[in-house]
Amino acid sequence: RCIHKLPEVFSPSKLSSLSKLNIRGNPLDEMSGDDLLKLFSGLTQLEELEADIPGPLGDSAISILESLPSINLLNGVNASTIVENAKHVVDSALKPRIPEWSPEESLAERVIGAMWLYLMTYRLADEEKFDETPIWYVMDELGSAMRHSDDANFRISPFLFMPEGKLASAISYTILWPICDVHTGEECTRDFLFGIGEDKQRSARLTAWFHTPEKYFIQEFRKYQEQLQSTSICPAEEAPSTKSVRPSDGRPLRVFTDIPQVEEFLTRPEFVLTTDPKDADIIWAGMQIDSELKSSLGLTDQQYMNQFPFEACLVMKHHLADTIHRAWGSPEWLQPTYNLETHLSQLIGDYSVRKRDGKDNLWIMKPWNMARTIDTTVSGDLSAIIRLMETGPKICQKYIECPALFQGRKFDLRYIVLVRSICPLDILLCDVFWVRLANNQYTLEKTSLFEYETHFTVMNYNGRMNHMNTPEFVKAFEKEHQGLQQLAFPLFCIAVS
Repeated sequence: RCIHKLPEVFSPSKLSSLSKLNIRGNPLDEMSGDDLLKLFSGLTQLEELEADIPGPLGDSAISILESLPSINLLNGVNASTIVENAKHVVDSALKPRIPEWSPEESLAERVIGAMWLYLMTYRLADEEKFDETPIWYVMDELGSAMRHSDDANFRISPFLFMPEGKLASAISYTILWPICDVHTGEECTRDFLFGIGEDKQRSARLTAWFHTPEKYFIQEFRKYQEQLQSTSICPAEEAPSTKSVRPSDGRPLRVFTDIPQVEEFLTRPEFVLTTDPKDADIIWAGMQIDSELKSSLGLTDQQYMNQFPFEACLVMKHHLADTIHRAWGSPEWLQPTYNLETHLSQLIGDYSVRKRDGKDNLWIMKPWNMARTIDTTVSGDLSAIIRLMETGPKICQKYIECPALFQGRKFDLRYIVLVRSICPLDILLCDVFWVRLANNQYTLEKTSLFEYETHFTVMNYNGRMNHMNTPEFVKAFEKEHQGLQQLAFPLFCIAVS
């Protein structure tokens, strides 16, 4: 309820012995947050405070504690713990998420919706493979019944027993052990986010299991949105001067490469292969050439390399999104995109606003730097989105729920483009593009979101290929989408010329 005449009600002279105060649910909007904190700072005996965060006292638990140094317990959490862990949002009484479903949902859909509250994950790795698919599993009734606690008395860990020393003979377990003395009748708890502190967005990640303060995340989303919208297009900088890589004496260019195909087919007389990278005019490598490797090999900036400086800004998904946001803000042609490692709070706020406004809330999670849609997932479940962070760093992007379709299926066009110069722009475009088609008809049924052949188009690594020649595709596409002929013409003209 509303409290009026705040300075009179909370007068330090009248409440000189007040040690506990609960103002949850009270807007206290007669005074600003700073004035309220100044008023409460006069309550020198106040040790325990219950307050909405964000709320009338501000958005940060740390700021509240800095203004009220007498507080020992804020929302049931020790002040020292809050400061030590840099927790901005704290609440010891978070309500757990309970699986929700509608009567028309099938049993399978209900299980899919509820499983993210219980799933565990691990990844089998070896020295040769870097793209192992994560394994998700559910513990038995005992393990699944254990509740979360920041001060847990047990820990768990997956364990693989290989009686024959081979993976084929492996038996998997989850080991449970106490980490402190546990007394009779005491509840066994575990930390759902063991080893994850506020530097890795612990409070936000708890949203996967608990109803965290939605208002805080919406505020974070609004601030981030305003920041992007205030970004103006960066002015173009004058390109640095370049010089020809051709030797002035007319000798062949020396090429170092670690790619067998280049070694085999680079036979033109203008080039000669060398095994010493320091001696090369051109470095054409498949491995990533970073500053550390350049230093160890003795490479210089005068050598021509097939990798652009800072190309990670384009070829790694999270850097690409950040590059666009820094240069353009939030352009219409870019779907809302969040780096889950740094902007989870903003994503949760965006998700909450969309849910409140009845907008589509399907998102696609993509690893930073993997190809072939490895570990890529489409989901509209907030708990799933957050839990998928556990299998590696990802971006989360608003899924295009109404894509252009060809014969009722998703498709993409793959072009090979060589950029020879940026200023002036000079590109070489291959005269044939590849059409990649999904195998299944497109649908947004919840059970289809796990079907690779419905929502993805790269089939040469997984599933059966549905190949179509380029000229055949152009004719069929223009026939199906007659109103888009002028739009499609620039894309197709090279292929049919």
